[in-house]
Amino acid sequence: MGRLEGKVALITGGAQGQGEAEARLFAREGAAVVIGDVLEDMGRGVARELSTHGEARFVGLDVTNVQHWQAAMEKVEAAFGKLDILINNAAIWRPEGIEATTDESWDTMFAVNTRGPFLGTRAALPLLRKGTGACIVNVASGSALRGARGATAYAASKAALTNFTRSTAIQYGPEGIRANVIHPGPVNTEMLRTGMQGNHESAAGALPLGRLGLPDDIAYGALYLASDEAAFVTGAELCIDGGLRA
Repeated sequence: MGRLEGKVALITGGAQGQGEAEARLFAREGAAVVIGDVLEDMGRGVARELSTHGEARFVGLDVTNVQHWQAAMEKVEAAFGKLDILINNAAIWRPEGIEATTDESWDTMFAVNTRGPFLGTRAALPLLRKGTGACIVNVASGSALRGARGATAYAASKAALTNFTRSTAIQYGPEGIRANVIHPGPVNTEMLRTGMQGNHESAAGALPLGRLGLPDDIAYGALYLASDEAAFVTGAELCIDGGLRA
């Protein structure tokens, strides 16, 4: 306990799934947690629960919207005066192959999965400079590391996010700001269950560990990268995928 004591963390997509698991774990480890999401009722509910044991707030945040990011940073600064941790977790996934992917679907995928973390990183940098052991954790995907039979736009957007993370690490390492990326395998979340139309358990067959990931599996990886234990880790890629890449 206390691995993030005194730190302030903003987690996008924190109302459910992996983001919610990260928010709950970070709060248990002593962080003040700001949940950013478009799911206002769910996000406020999580924040209310967490605030009974520590500092937790909700901010309405569409990660594709520049003004939303500016407003979120203003609220974080007013409340805490700094930001130590930015978790770019919000994402969308669709299983479409190339011919099934519309122009709109491609653009939307990149807007959320790639442009969102870019806008967030740019907006957060002034506050991260005021933080201690400041870091950014981008949540990409194992799909970023290889070609995909489906989910073409998703895989491409996450590959772009991976390279963006490397550039962030190189450019801001001299200022003491770290940037790392997590590559989850298939995780049992609402996004996977909906996208696979209830057939999500079949994805476990491709994994050496023989089961789907849990949101907490990813959250513990994010906790390590966000903590001072990873003070010498930047530009790294952490696969939490049940052995899929092996």
